[in-house]
Amino acid sequence: MINSKENTPLFVDLDGTLLKTDILFEEILILLKRNIFYCLALLFWLARGRAYLKFQLSKRVDMPVETLPVNTEFLRYLHMQKKENRELILISGSNQKAVDEVNNHMKLFDSTFGSDENVNLTSRAKLKKIEMLTKGKPFSYAGNAREDTVIWNKASQAVIVNCKVKTINSKKFKNALSFDPPEPALSQLLRSVRPHQWLKNLLVFIPLILSHQLSNTGLILDLLVTFISFSLCASSVYLMNDLFDLSQDRNHLTKFNRPFASGSLSVMTGLIAAPCLFVLGAITAFYLPINFLIIFIIYGLINFAYSFHLKNIFMLDVVILAFLYTLRIMAGAESIELQTTSWLLGFSFSLFLGLALVKRVAELFNIISAGKTKIEGRAYHKEHMNFLKYTGIFSSAIAIGIFAFYITDPKTTELYAEPLILWAIFPLISYLLFRIWKIALKGEMSEDPVLFALTDHIGQIIVACCGAILWLAS
Repeated sequence: MINSKENTPLFVDLDGTLLKTDILFEEILILLKRNIFYCLALLFWLARGRAYLKFQLSKRVDMPVETLPVNTEFLRYLHMQKKENRELILISGSNQKAVDEVNNHMKLFDSTFGSDENVNLTSRAKLKKIEMLTKGKPFSYAGNAREDTVIWNKASQAVIVNCKVKTINSKKFKNALSFDPPEPALSQLLRSVRPHQWLKNLLVFIPLILSHQLSNTGLILDLLVTFISFSLCASSVYLMNDLFDLSQDRNHLTKFNRPFASGSLSVMTGLIAAPCLFVLGAITAFYLPINFLIIFIIYGLINFAYSFHLKNIFMLDVVILAFLYTLRIMAGAESIELQTTSWLLGFSFSLFLGLALVKRVAELFNIISAGKTKIEGRAYHKEHMNFLKYTGIFSSAIAIGIFAFYITDPKTTELYAEPLILWAIFPLISYLLFRIWKIALKGEMSEDPVLFALTDHIGQIIVACCGAILWLAS
């Protein structure tokens, strides 16, 4: 940061400057989460101008301003200026209601000005308002975007906040004071799409492995396309989940640091990237049999419904998660036109239902340790702990039982030269599942047991041993 000091009144922009986010898009997300059909109303309001859109949103949405991410370094600077009795004015393109709510929370500014039903207070309209208030006297202005350039050109001091160097050259303005720009959006976006979670999509290869056709290059290529398609769709879902869970994530013990929740990645980026990834996944799916495309669409629709509402319903959320994991196996089978046995699908559903319940138990342990009683954005309270624990262990036990029926099914045994060897997998899976539960019940489990099982060293050894047993049995 370049040190500079002016005694002129400092006009401060809100969206992207004082805050790391944009209230307009935050309000749109809140409204759409309430009712997706508001998207039609949004188009109608926007047709009448951005000021009218912001006005209508402000009437329907109460913004939780206390959780909005702020530019901490710049806020400290403002507090220092306040102590020196410098006049601070908050002036923003956001609606007046939101601007007032932010100031009522921060109690920092001498006056506030925002957009009304007719005037969108940005760029030249904002400059006109500032010049009217200062009556031609010198002023300073803090902003973050290219549209603020017209104001910086007239200001006696330009305060440039949260702005990329390539976008704005601070040397062009008087007494420029710069605060560090944000991290590159691409790195934050890559973090948000969670490529490490793509490991879960390796489930699409299960039907090929169990059908003993790993030497078939054509089928492997088809499954690689399946894997890519599902991974693109999954990343789209992760972005949508993060966007619609902003308020909950900001109050969460660990999720508050996610790119969208922390303001490191703009909401607009997510709103563009999420549908683009889904469309890319759908286009990829067109290269596979029609049954896979149907499963892909069902997977996307269920995830969409889950993000909007279903994840808030007690126990239905974990049932859906288990079904979505099983759907990956079904998708893998359909993409190479193989049939799966009912025992395999039953085992998969029971297995992943148990693991989904492990996840809820781990989350409850974390919130109880932090002195809270409820998982943010979920229907689970600490009094549900015993129910979740016993139901999850029971589900895991059922999965182990179904596995015994699966390896004795004639459709399974006829694929192996030595099917009895498959029983060696039975104790390994039993040990892995109950080890996961033991760790979870001690409060030492991360909040994603599937990834834990895939990345834990003992879990990796067990998976490798199971692979070796399948090879020996064949």
